[in-house]
Amino acid sequence: MVIIAGETGSGKTTQIPKICLDLGRGRRGLIGHTQPRRLAARTVAERIADELDQTIGESVGYAIRFDDRVSNTTAIKLMTDGILLAEMQRDRFLNAYDTIIIDEAHERSLNIDFLLGYLKRLLPKRPDLKVIITSATIDPERFATHFADAEGNPAPIIEVSGRTYPVEIRYRPLEFEAGGKVVDQDPIDGLCEAIEELMAEGEGDILCFFPGERDIRDAMEAIEARKWSGVEVTPLFGRLSNEEQHRVFSGHRGRRIVLSTNIAETSLTVPGIRYVVDTGTARISRYSTRTKVQRLPIEPISQASANQRSGRCGRVADGIAIRLYSEQDFLSRPEFTDPEILRTNLASVILQMISLRLGDISEFPFVQSPEQKAVRDGLLLLHELGALSPREEKDGLPVLTDVGRVLSRIPVDPRMARMLVEAHRSGCLEDIIVIVAAMTIQDVRERPLEFQAQADQAHARFKDKSSDFLAMLNLWDFVQDARNELSGIAFRKRMKKDFLHYMRIREWFDLVRQLRDVAKQLGWNHEEATERRPDDIHMSLLSGLLSNIGARDGNSKEFHGARNTRFLVFPGSALAKKPPEFLMAAELVETSRLWARDVAAIDPAWVEKLGANLLKHNYSDPTWSRKRAAAVATQRSTLYGVPIVTDRTVPYHRVDPVAAHDMFIRNALIEGEWNTHHHFFHDNVKKLEEAAQYEDKARRRGLVVDEDTLFDFYDQRIPAKVTTGRHFDSWWKKQQHQTPDLLDFDPDKLIEDTHDVTEEAFPDRWLKGSIDYDLTYKFEPGDPLDGVTLMVPVPLLAGLDTEGFDWLVPGLRLELVTELIRSLPKAIRRTVVPAPEFAERALPRLIPYEGSITQQLADVLRELGGQGIDATDFKTSALPAHLRMNYAAVDKRGKIIDSDRDLAALVRRQAGHIKSSVSRVGRKSESKAVKEWTTDTLGTIDEEVTTVVDGHEVTAYPALVASAEGVSLKVHPTKAAADAAMITTTLTLLMREISVNHQQMVKGLPLQQRVAVDAYPHGSAEGLVNDARVAAIRDLMLEEGGPQRSPEGFRTLLDAIKPQVAGRVRQSVVAIAPGLAEYSNLRAELAHWDGPAIDDMKAQMEFLLPKNAITIHGMTHLRHLPRYMQAIRIRLEEMSLDPDKDADRQAEVEEAKAYLANRLRTLPAGRAKTRGVKDIYWMMEELRVSLFAQRLGTAHPVSLRRIQKAVDKLR
Repeated sequence: MVIIAGETGSGKTTQIPKICLDLGRGRRGLIGHTQPRRLAARTVAERIADELDQTIGESVGYAIRFDDRVSNTTAIKLMTDGILLAEMQRDRFLNAYDTIIIDEAHERSLNIDFLLGYLKRLLPKRPDLKVIITSATIDPERFATHFADAEGNPAPIIEVSGRTYPVEIRYRPLEFEAGGKVVDQDPIDGLCEAIEELMAEGEGDILCFFPGERDIRDAMEAIEARKWSGVEVTPLFGRLSNEEQHRVFSGHRGRRIVLSTNIAETSLTVPGIRYVVDTGTARISRYSTRTKVQRLPIEPISQASANQRSGRCGRVADGIAIRLYSEQDFLSRPEFTDPEILRTNLASVILQMISLRLGDISEFPFVQSPEQKAVRDGLLLLHELGALSPREEKDGLPVLTDVGRVLSRIPVDPRMARMLVEAHRSGCLEDIIVIVAAMTIQDVRERPLEFQAQADQAHARFKDKSSDFLAMLNLWDFVQDARNELSGIAFRKRMKKDFLHYMRIREWFDLVRQLRDVAKQLGWNHEEATERRPDDIHMSLLSGLLSNIGARDGNSKEFHGARNTRFLVFPGSALAKKPPEFLMAAELVETSRLWARDVAAIDPAWVEKLGANLLKHNYSDPTWSRKRAAAVATQRSTLYGVPIVTDRTVPYHRVDPVAAHDMFIRNALIEGEWNTHHHFFHDNVKKLEEAAQYEDKARRRGLVVDEDTLFDFYDQRIPAKVTTGRHFDSWWKKQQHQTPDLLDFDPDKLIEDTHDVTEEAFPDRWLKGSIDYDLTYKFEPGDPLDGVTLMVPVPLLAGLDTEGFDWLVPGLRLELVTELIRSLPKAIRRTVVPAPEFAERALPRLIPYEGSITQQLADVLRELGGQGIDATDFKTSALPAHLRMNYAAVDKRGKIIDSDRDLAALVRRQAGHIKSSVSRVGRKSESKAVKEWTTDTLGTIDEEVTTVVDGHEVTAYPALVASAEGVSLKVHPTKAAADAAMITTTLTLLMREISVNHQQMVKGLPLQQRVAVDAYPHGSAEGLVNDARVAAIRDLMLEEGGPQRSPEGFRTLLDAIKPQVAGRVRQSVVAIAPGLAEYSNLRAELAHWDGPAIDDMKAQMEFLLPKNAITIHGMTHLRHLPRYMQAIRIRLEEMSLDPDKDADRQAEVEEAKAYLANRLRTLPAGRAKTRGVKDIYWMMEELRVSLFAQRLGTAHPVSLRRIQKAVDKLR
């Protein structure tokens, strides 16, 4: 065991294997020589073979992934460190080798560290095995200590000299003090100044180190802008084409400035370098254990890296290295760069260790052991991929699943291996092999600096708007077709023309071929599918990328990723401009921010299927679904915090069967939220409804057993496994044969003592006339149906009156009487207190349904000592709602369509339905209009007609209706409506037959009255006479017995009225003419006045003499018009003498008007036009006379109190 340390370029890589060969090694086994990179393994093998004058495959061969150039004669085998790791699967003791050379160990890659640990364990078991560790002069002592012998002696170190010229280090920090101030110099300016300083030192090329490609481009732009003579600027980074990279090694004239990433630190030796400019930073791949993302942050480099960089300029002559940071900054930096094992995911290493049964990773002899958190992350990824079993071995070590064992045999990253496994299952293996191979190598698409736009245009044909992975397949199809169609040289030219890297494409082909071989070794059938299936392809890819999914955040382009990460789609993706709702990414890389590279749209349902064991479920809002006959809940599922399912309704019994069982009993069986055919269920519901009626009638709760009692009843009889209607059906199908009455309620046990709730006290039906109406009860204050409701079929509404319903039902009558007493005015009520006591004494004396309850109660209370009690004193409108009968309109199915405690209001709202029902009754009775009413046309009109509508006997009332076309027959819902129609129509027919000469009617009037009549404001003298004619015919018709229902009767009525009309009209005109003369004079005078009192007088005059005043008011009242006009004149005269007194009198009038208005607001609509209300208005006219012109006298005694009493009697 020996460590050889030497600078890059010292020859250790090519000379040590030849020295081993000269010393006799490579005879009992191979000399294994590992390299960190495939390119190095191949080129070193070619160099050694060339130095031995041999071709590859003889004494010297190489093996890289999917490319093995080793024969039976090979002694020196170059390979990547990953190949040696893979060989451990089948050769645990590495018996195929007698010498192992681990080259470039200072890079401390994951594979190198794993090999070093494995070899440390292996050496005691293979004393014949020789191990050589080669390294740049970076901490070789750590390797020596790692391979110390049993006595603790470190392994020997041999140092090989490489650099032969001294290097001067100069520090030029970008932040420095000048004039007492701290100056922060622009990095590009600092770089250019450093280059100018070095160019002044003499000839020689300059190597500048940068953290990334973008920084190199910015520097190139700045340097070229300086236009330094004889200077060539050359970039050097991994994504350059081979041709561009080779420019660094080609000859040139003048000075060359090479702008490089850390690729030139140790991996490549750039010739001709005399000067170095070190920016002091690099992009370091670092795995975040928090976000589980491989980051590429820009970090300060270690001291060792800084020394490696400065060492690049001491190859050909004395060198100068300028560091763009201070010496203090340099000394404060870590001595060495963290090895990869401390900054990457360990899944691949752990998978191999478990497969090789190397024991607990925490006990494995790594050069530097990884943190336990990193180990846990690696295990978590393997669990995510389904590689590890949930169970562990007895010693606590993880166990591989079948999938895990397959993954360990596939020589690619575990994520990609998992994709291949899933693709085999889904039947799209060929497509996934192509994609995995493309993801493994460097992008075959090139973007030369000077041809970026042309390259993008050439590559646009391969893009797919929904998937960058399908773009890889499109590209594969293109290069496949080109290779099949073109010769080798033509193919190479075509690739170059389309900006595709020929060598990488060859590598792609090789990888695809080798992966096919791996699939064949695994026994997988990977014949190409007849057609490409994008969903299967993406599901296969998703199986390895479950932690690389994201959900778009609203309408933004930002995605919510695993573990609270936030990322954007990389701009080069076809999906960047229009990102999908959900996507997966081949990788998440953090540079300036977190980017998703190579993405595709996905269906979250795929995540559910592939990551079922990884999802975290949350269930909320458990509710009962009548449709499903089961409890359901809202499911929210997340994968590493990414919402996969947001508001899905799922069966709750799978989440909480105990709660689901309880909800089934309470919701389905107790509350009745279940559509089922089981007889016991419907019988029990009926029994509960009947029991509940006792509570509604008695108006108190607690009579029916509570829900908890019912729950216990069912819970004791139904097994806990019954959680849904479907489960119940299955169980009850068998159980009912054994105990058919197991679930039947006992009615006697459903209610407590209800001796006072009898059929007599709370009947279920109300007989009104010949019709039996249903009664329903409800105890729910505030509900429209609270109390007792009379169910009235719509066809019967119009024929129903309220008589008797004020008595309510016997069971509520005592409470009704008590509340009626309490509604009395306080002055009267104090003679009948306490109300409950007087109610109990009064109730036995009442005779139900004989007259109104208020009239009887007033009489009885007076007998019992109540003083001054009148039926009108009871304020029935103040009664609680449940003590007033509620009327419900029900359709033919018995469903309530409307209800009200005011029957008239209900009838008005349902007028349309009532009319429809009545029209069905009168279909045979109604007729179209005829010109003349004769025996042959309409004949005698029936008083009423009856027929059955929706199962109810409905009576309608025919009547004549006049129109421009003539007269027709229509039916009406009530007798009152029919009578009103007959009056109106008969009046119209009589008026057609009777006319008067208006000139004759006004002839002989005094001049002043004649002038006033001619000036009648509603149509001059002719209008007045016509108004008097209508009133005279109407009054005479009613005096002669009213409308007739036969044409003969109408003729007789006409003959009796006609001779009297002219005389009656003349009387009216003569009687009203003096009042009109005064009206005309007053109207002219008031036009010159204004003020509230004047407005009141004008309003009074408008009321007294509206259009058709005689028809509206009748001469009974209008014969007093002259007196009313005279009273207004007197008021006008006295008002100017004492305005305050006039205001006081007006206030009394306003009080009377307000009292009436308030009362009318409590009465049903339409009551304002009744005779009683009209009489009160005329009482107010007499009140005005008594207040403003008392000397004129009134038609009858009147006062404010008398008016108020009249108002109180309104019903």
